[in-house]
Amino acid sequence: MSTHEQFAVEEVSPSYWRVTFSNGEINLIDPDTIEQLAELVTRIEQAPELTAVVFRSANPDFFMAHWDMLADRSRVAAMRPAPSGLHPFADNLYRLGKVPAVTITELNGRARGAGSEFALATDIRFAGPGAVLGQFEVGVGSVPGGNPSGRLPHLVGRGRALEILLGADDFPADLAAAYGYVNRVLPDGELERFVDGFARRIAGFDKTAITRTKALVDAESLPAEESYGASLQAFFHTSGRPENAHRVRSLFERGLQRPDGVELDLGRHVAE
Repeated sequence: MSTHEQFAVEEVSPSYWRVTFSNGEINLIDPDTIEQLAELVTRIEQAPELTAVVFRSANPDFFMAHWDMLADRSRVAAMRPAPSGLHPFADNLYRLGKVPAVTITELNGRARGAGSEFALATDIRFAGPGAVLGQFEVGVGSVPGGNPSGRLPHLVGRGRALEILLGADDFPADLAAAYGYVNRVLPDGELERFVDGFARRIAGFDKTAITRTKALVDAESLPAEESYGASLQAFFHTSGRPENAHRVRSLFERGLQRPDGVELDLGRHVAE
C-alpha cells in the first residue's frame, strides 16, 4: 500500500472543502487511487455540514491523465466488491455522483480516459482555456470502463456522445463547453478565483435545500447503478487483448505516460 496521499483535503470550512489530486509526473490513476478515493467518498458522505467540494490538480498540465496502463492488473482484479456489489472503481464513480454535497471540478490541463470519467462523475465542471478532455480507449482497442457511455448522452446528446467515445479524439476546452462536456471555460488566470467564489456561494446556502434539489436533478439525469458495473466489465473484457498490443506498444515507444511525449497530443497519436 502506497504511503503517498494522492488526495490532499483542505477543509476551508465545515461546509466547503478543496481537494487537490497529485500522483506522479502526469497524475495517473492507479490502484492506490481507487482505494484512497473510496475512503475520501466515505468521508464526504459522512461530513454533516459539507455542502460544496472542489476537486483540483497540483499539476497545471494534467488534471488526471488517465488510468496507469502499467498498473498491476491482478491487484485490480482481486479487489473485493464494494457493499453495492460493484467493483470499487465503478462504485467510487457511482457514489461520487450521488454524494449529498455538490462536487465541482476545477479543470486545468488534460483529463482523458479515467480522468475524464472522474470529472464526469462530479456535478459541475469548470475549465481553464488549456483544458483537454477525451475518451481515447477505443483507439487502443478497449471499451471505456468508467461509464462515460452512461453519463455523456445525458450531457451532450447521443450523437455527440458517440463522437467523443468512438472518435477517441481530444476535445479542447472551448469545444468541450460548446458540447456540454464542461459547464463553461474561464479566461486565463480566472479559473481558481471563479470556482472558489462559486463554491463559497453554494456552501453559504442551506444544506437541506441544496441536497434535496440535487437529488431531484440526479433522479432525472444520472445513469443507473447497473450501468457502471456493465461498463467496467466491458473494459475488463476488451483491454489487454493481444490483437491490440501493437497499438499500446507504439504509444509507449512515443512517450506514453511521460510528460513530454504523446500525452501532450494523445488524441492525434492514437489514430496514427
